[in-house]
Amino acid sequence: MAGTGTAYDGGPVAALRRIAFLLERAREDTYKVKAFRGAAAAVLTLSADELARAVDEGSLTDLPGIGASSATVVADAVRGVLPERLARAEREHGGPLTGGGRELRAALRGDLHSHSDWSDGGSPIEEMAFTALELGHDYLVLTDHSPRLKVARGLSAERLARQLDVVDAVNDHLAAGGHTFTLLKGIEVDVLDDGGLDQTDAMLARLDLRVASVHSKLAMDADAMTRRMVAAVRHPRSNVLGHCTGRLVTGGRGTRAESQFDAAAVFAACAEEGVAVEINARPERRDPPTRLLEQARDAGCLFSIDSDAHAPGQLDFPVLGCERAEAAGIDAERIVNTWPRERLLTWANG
Repeated sequence: MAGTGTAYDGGPVAALRRIAFLLERAREDTYKVKAFRGAAAAVLTLSADELARAVDEGSLTDLPGIGASSATVVADAVRGVLPERLARAEREHGGPLTGGGRELRAALRGDLHSHSDWSDGGSPIEEMAFTALELGHDYLVLTDHSPRLKVARGLSAERLARQLDVVDAVNDHLAAGGHTFTLLKGIEVDVLDDGGLDQTDAMLARLDLRVASVHSKLAMDADAMTRRMVAAVRHPRSNVLGHCTGRLVTGGRGTRAESQFDAAAVFAACAEEGVAVEINARPERRDPPTRLLEQARDAGCLFSIDSDAHAPGQLDFPVLGCERAEAAGIDAERIVNTWPRERLLTWANG
């Protein structure tokens, strides 16, 4: 497909990454996204002369990782023409995700819940970090899954320890480039049946922040679920109660009913322990439901508005949670990821 005829000076890597970002934002099929991210990675290995020669010779598709669609994007961008595939992605997915939430979104300094390809995310750690930086975050907490969640390739203590070294390397690279953005060390730790947390105490202590979430036996008896959740909230290393009902309201995985529990007891524990209730901004979750969001507000809880991003483009989701928080009248000061990094870390590890 030919380009639009409109001038474009962003370069081929920027064009490919932007297409991938917008497809992820719209939760399009992973294979489509990987085609463009893979092509961007391939182009990065080429010098400007090598790339220009491949465009002139029409040999881009001979290169590993570059298919017909991405080759067209690259060729147009090299020639200074806005690729039609990028223009279409901007038309379809580039507009505001919602009509509200902008004022609170501007107050957010970071995101406390994100996943990389170390567990069930789709992109490398560094891509998640660089995208968060580009979106204006001061920090992003990397919270890959814990070991019991095998379907999501949860991290054993040994793998998590290796990941922490990678996070240090990413931060060193960012600092060397003059950036003040920080990738923080975290985990989305599974809440066990008895309310324990699915990682060793020693590893939990090495982290900057922990999101505790229920992922199994979501339909268990309400009394047992209440005991389980309250125990997790009262664990001394818990900081955020993730997607508390576990519901799914739309999306490719279908729908799922809310877990049943005594919300008054759970939110009272959160308020007492200083554990934030997550406002999970994923469109298919919208968790907690509005009535529980308002109940947590009235209980005096802190909150965290998070993307639960599994791909870089999904790091744009928090505005959806901001709209809900604004509608519920939740003051920005009660939302812990409006706080500066040092205050956040003092709260999480106090």
